[in-house]
Order: sequence, then C-alpha cells, then structure tokens
Amino acid sequence: MRRIIALFAMFGALALLPGCGGGGGGGTVIIHGTKIAFLSDRDGNLEIYVMNADGTGQTRLTNDAGDDDQPVFSPDGTKIAFFSNRDGNNEIYVMDTDGANLLNLTSAGSVEWDPTWSPDGSKIAFSTDRDGNFEVYVMDADGSNLLRLTTNAASDWEPTWSPDGSKIAFATNRDGNFEIYVMNADGSNVTRLTNNTSDERWPAWAR
Repeated sequence: MRRIIALFAMFGALALLPGCGGGGGGGTVIIHGTKIAFLSDRDGNLEIYVMNADGTGQTRLTNDAGDDDQPVFSPDGTKIAFFSNRDGNNEIYVMDTDGANLLNLTSAGSVEWDPTWSPDGSKIAFSTDRDGNFEVYVMDADGSNLLRLTTNAASDWEPTWSPDGSKIAFATNRDGNFEIYVMNADGSNVTRLTNNTSDERWPAWAR
C-alpha cells in the first residue's frame, strides 16, 4: 500500500493527496476554483464529497459499498475522475461534479488508479497492472482509444501531465528504487530525471 503525501497545484487547483493509491486510507483533497472535493469515511467507507471553499454546502457525491478514491477535477471543472473498487477491483470512473452521469471508463478485471486529466480535458492518463505489473496508460475522456505508454517489468505509476500536454512525468522503480522519469505524451523519449538511492515519488508540474 502506498503511503505518500504530495502537495501540488494542478490546472489552478490545489491538491493534497495523503495515502494515494493502494486503495486510499487517507484523505484526498482537490480544490478547483470555489469547490473542494474530498474523501470521507464518515458514512462507514470512503466516499467522495464536495463543498464550497468556505466549508459550506458539503454534499456526498458517491454512495456505494465500495471505496471511492483519488477524485480529480477536469480542467473545465465540469467532471470528476476517480477510482473505485465498487465492482470488486479498482477501476477508473468519471462523473459530473454533482455526482450525476457516472461512467466506468475501464473494465479490465485488474487494478486501475492514479487518474490525471490532460490539460485540454480530452484524455486521462492512469496506472494499471492489467499486463501483470503497473504501467502507464492513456485513454480518451470517455474511455475509448486506450493506449499503453510504458513497457517495463517494474512498476510505472503516478503519471502527471505537463502544462502544455506534451509530456508526462511518472514514478518508476525500473532501476531498483523509485525515481522520477518523463516521457512524451505518446510514450516516446523516456528520460530519467532523478538518480539516487532514495525513493522519489509523486511528480508534480509547476503551473
């Protein structure tokens, strides 16, 4: 289970991500404009809530027996992507910011998590172990045109888009410990950015 805390800015949003991935176990907070999405187990399991920036108007968006985790607003603030184990394994879902029009984007019988929107909102990158180990994939925002970006025997995960959408940074342990790498948005030109004996995780682009 991954227990990492990251604080970063994304598309004008501030995100606090303790316990990301690994099925949650912490509280994800995503701020977009005047709205804040967050996790809460106040009702017995992890669900996604939204509230105004002053704490008023707290509204539960998801309601199921599984855990819903890692909510992230689309760049235009109209959608929220997240992962959930409501169907027995972690899958990527998207819904309107009022919880309506819920759509399962992946259905591979494997683990999918770490959803992240491209800057123009047309694509979602994510991590999955559908091929036996964790790799970074990208798909259209409706779940179509799935494309595998990394191919390695190690774990590649925690993708994040550059502000112009041309690159994706990610964490991988392909060299023995977790380091930060970057690649083009089509998976080409993979480049190692960090090199030490410590674990480097959760890259975040300056906005």
